[in-house]
Amino acid sequence: MRSFLFVPGDSEKKLAKAYDSGADVVILDLEDSVSADRKAAARGLVAEAATDAPGYVAVRVNALDTGLVDDDLAAVMGARPAMIVLPKSETGADVAHLGAKLSVAEAEEGIAEGATKVLAIATETARAMFGLGTYDAAGPRLAAMTWGLEDLSAALGVSRTRDEAGRITAAFAHARTLCLAGAKAAGVLPIDSVYTDFRDLDGLAAEAREAAADGFLGKLAIHPAQVAVINEAFTPSPEAVAAAKRIVAAFDAAPGAGVVSLDGKMVDRPHLVNAQQLLARAGEG
Repeated sequence: MRSFLFVPGDSEKKLAKAYDSGADVVILDLEDSVSADRKAAARGLVAEAATDAPGYVAVRVNALDTGLVDDDLAAVMGARPAMIVLPKSETGADVAHLGAKLSVAEAEEGIAEGATKVLAIATETARAMFGLGTYDAAGPRLAAMTWGLEDLSAALGVSRTRDEAGRITAAFAHARTLCLAGAKAAGVLPIDSVYTDFRDLDGLAAEAREAAADGFLGKLAIHPAQVAVINEAFTPSPEAVAAAKRIVAAFDAAPGAGVVSLDGKMVDRPHLVNAQQLLARAGEG
């Protein structure tokens, strides 16, 4: 899963085109992109769009403290979305709380226990910054973690999120790194946040390539035009695949070795792990 495209849940036009973008995951949104007076209508539209969908479907529900989550789940779980996106998550306990609600909904809808996975948006409040090391106790539903810039900026009261060169400023770079580490510690997919200037595809490509190099495995998108750029950035290149295969082959030729020599350089076990992970992402592991 490389690209995660948000689609407003109250837009019939956008929902009708949701699966044409090539996104690995389509996130039908009931939260920020839907106004309070459109929530009820959006639930019905999202349930319809998720039913018998041709691709991997997620639904972003409203935050746990809004009092809207139960109505969200009651409306959409019959459509059997593969994943629920939890906004404003502050700790692994929040994911577990959502998981308990999902267990009830799955039982009511005849869905196998635990089938519905969770993507936690884990940095949208100030308090959430202190909980990024707790997601290893979130339970088996947790499949991915991502971080949010816009809500965090409001929570912190900052006057800017990017510097003159377009790079995220220090507070958000810190949140990004902690989310990456938290996801790795929990053994789930780390997903980079959105690039909000959807017209700047060159800027998106640069940021996506940097995220991939840093260890993220995918990125959120807010416009269909961003999907192809993200997919390319998070798809291992033929050159990278070939190099990874050579590392694996070198270790296969020296069973039990902790270090091998390749092209005049010493390659150790962490290089092997990285190579194996890259090949798995490329579908060749």
